[in-house]
Amino acid sequence: SSDLTLELCSNSQTVYGVEANMHMTCTNTSVSLIKSALEKAKDQGVQNILALRGDLPSGTVEFDPSIGEFRYATDLVKYIRSAYGSHFCISVAGYPEGCQGPNDVEQDIEYLKAKQDAGADIVVTQLFYDVDNFLAWVARCRAAGVTMPILPGIMPIQNYGGFKRMTDLCRIKVPQEIWDRLEPIKDDDQAVKDYGIEVAVEMIRKMRAGGVLGFHFYTINLERSTSRVLEKLGFVPAVSDVRPLPWSPSLSEKRAGENVRPIFWRNHARSYIKRTELWDEFPNGRWGDARSPAYGDLLHGVQVRLTSDQALRKWGRPESVRDIKDLFVQYCHGSLDALPWSDSPLQPESEPIRTRLALINAQGFLTINSQPSCNGAASADDIHGWGPPNGFVYKKAYLEFFVAPDSMHALLKRLSAEPTITYYAVSKSGELLTNCPEDSPNAVTWGVFPGKEILQPTIVERVSFLAWKDEAFDFWNAWSNVYEPASASAELLTAISDEWYLVNIVENNFQK
Repeated sequence: SSDLTLELCSNSQTVYGVEANMHMTCTNTSVSLIKSALEKAKDQGVQNILALRGDLPSGTVEFDPSIGEFRYATDLVKYIRSAYGSHFCISVAGYPEGCQGPNDVEQDIEYLKAKQDAGADIVVTQLFYDVDNFLAWVARCRAAGVTMPILPGIMPIQNYGGFKRMTDLCRIKVPQEIWDRLEPIKDDDQAVKDYGIEVAVEMIRKMRAGGVLGFHFYTINLERSTSRVLEKLGFVPAVSDVRPLPWSPSLSEKRAGENVRPIFWRNHARSYIKRTELWDEFPNGRWGDARSPAYGDLLHGVQVRLTSDQALRKWGRPESVRDIKDLFVQYCHGSLDALPWSDSPLQPESEPIRTRLALINAQGFLTINSQPSCNGAASADDIHGWGPPNGFVYKKAYLEFFVAPDSMHALLKRLSAEPTITYYAVSKSGELLTNCPEDSPNAVTWGVFPGKEILQPTIVERVSFLAWKDEAFDFWNAWSNVYEPASASAELLTAISDEWYLVNIVENNFQK
């Protein structure tokens, strides 16, 4: 569990560029284990810790000093602050309705003050639905000397049964008005969800009027309601905040300033970060020589992010190239939401070329990456935009696909007659064909912004393409492993991997 928590937080920051607040429990845990976890968190660039006591081990009711050296969350806060100084921002739990019930409220406030004195920075509260009680509790905390920012815990209601179980489990008082509104719609999940959004919006508006400036959402892996709450409140950030680059910048300290990446790993940022983690420097402003330092090896092969049963339900048992083409066409049309090379649907920017992509795949050019051209879209544009405000972004049309040898040679002959098109084509064994006269990188995305140099965050480059092709071909093998080794499906996928070519094409005339 602790390793998974660290992995999730690390991926959140390094792959997706999203700040993580790592939850850490301490009851009956040794100092050595806590220190090890904190050291790993620090190494991964995690700087936020939610320090919790946690539940006692099953079958025990008291703290056991022979098992662990931390009894309360306050002990954990003290240790973190003494051992790591100001490196970590420490948040702690607060309970507007008492940890165990209303009779505990005053004592819980005393505990909260002790956590603050031990070095805590921020309070995140248990979920609640009684705003008046929360605001009164905040006033009591302030009167007791608690000066830390207090973030109220908001959990939008998702369905009636889950709401009732959660509020019973957490001993949460729910205003009668909410129960009355839920009763006639309790069997209609969508109506309950819509009402839950309405409740959360009204709660936040009332708390903002009472001086509350920050909020903590419990999404329980159902983020859509939270997104709608934020939209209704006008809390959705500007494009420049969400997308400073076309890809999510890593928050890893090592990669600070990195602003150039090859386009090939567009759907596989985690792999790119893993294969470049030993680099001492990362491209900033321009792409250097990818041969030094080299990409790390693909140690364990790629994996299809579906179980065998899920893959069979989604992709069936293809036994011919036509079957494979049909799956790629379905993906382009949106009737299939994933392929081995992409575990999510086409990105919104591909909408204008969706139909053309489907036609290309129907002809046997199996696309795994693409972008349409863009000639000076505003940096605030919802689809193409990225970067600082009042700028303009540009893109060259890019297409990457697998193709059979006979079709490939005919295609390259035709492409060679087009003066503005450049291409790379490579087999699994490494045979490379190209019309690029040199190895220098080709910028396929760039932006022009007031008071800044031109940014070129996405490039096509030979050495990087040859490193990526190992992964791209390996997805055919990973897909074939879903089936029995001697089956027609497995043999078909293996044959495509062994015989076909991976091709990328850039139309350098971005005004087309």
